[in-house]
Amino acid sequence: MTNKNYIQINRKAWNSLVPKHLESDFYEMEGFLKGKNTLKEIEMPLLGDLKDKKVLHLQCHFGQDSLSLSRMGAQVTGVDFSDKAIEAAVDLNDQLDLNARFIFSDIYKLPDHLDEKFDIVFTSYGTVGWLPDIRRWAAIVEHYLKPGGRFVFAEFHPVVWMFDDKFREIKYRYFNDGIIEETETGSYADQDSGEEKKYISWNHSLSEVINALLERGLQLDCFREYDFSPHNCFQHTQEVGESRYRIRHLDDKIPMTYALRYIKPNP
Repeated sequence: MTNKNYIQINRKAWNSLVPKHLESDFYEMEGFLKGKNTLKEIEMPLLGDLKDKKVLHLQCHFGQDSLSLSRMGAQVTGVDFSDKAIEAAVDLNDQLDLNARFIFSDIYKLPDHLDEKFDIVFTSYGTVGWLPDIRRWAAIVEHYLKPGGRFVFAEFHPVVWMFDDKFREIKYRYFNDGIIEETETGSYADQDSGEEKKYISWNHSLSEVINALLERGLQLDCFREYDFSPHNCFQHTQEVGESRYRIRHLDDKIPMTYALRYIKPNP
């Protein structure tokens, strides 16, 4: 399968999800428009002081986290490969009278559209699984960081992606074994929508992600793993704290998320 094919397939799926996600309880749009911050306890300490910081938010969907960063004083540029998501992000930015900027681009082609350096590069939750080449992704991250800048990454743990949707059996390898083709109904934000969509994804182990960034000369500053998800986006979950969810029958037995912070050293 060519890169063009996977992008076309996934873009079609994500474009179809945008209007449903905007109306879903999952994204709580009413609360967000009234000022709710969508950033979570995992990434907030790693982001640090955002006042007047230039932030590049990769794979931003329709921009709730980007706009939350903007509300906290950052100068934000959000990027996503879904044109419908970017259109929605621009509309939300205008509604809220914020100054975030949004770019429609495949991550790997971003240098064709953006020539700047940033204090912080940020991406979170359900992002790298859509990318076939983690080394190319790491090169993009490093390219956009200023010397002394930091990369903040919060993501679902690769152990989660080994399971079937009901978390009853191991279905996939932990390690990257190439393309995963799936056809699903609904989405994490609306599991009962009933619309069938095709996706192309990849599993990426912790070592694959960590080493790809190290190979670009970035310095690992923090690595943490968590036994909960801050998003209620899986089946058979139970709430175990404010914005903390686990798979009911697995409880605290598996890691569900992890976070990394890297620093780009000064010359």
